[in-house]
Amino acid sequence: LVGVVVPVLLDKMGVDPALASGAFVTTMTDMVGFFAFLGLASVMLL
Repeated sequence: LVGVVVPVLLDKMGVDPALASGAFVTTMTDMVGFFAFLGLASVMLL
């Protein structure tokens, strides 16, 4: 979902989506994975 929304928003802002969206998508994917890992670890420890 982030991979679709971010380029559309960047295009509407006048920024080249091909150059800028990679960093945003990678950051969002890493954050979601990190927090999913923390959530799963906390459930396993409780």
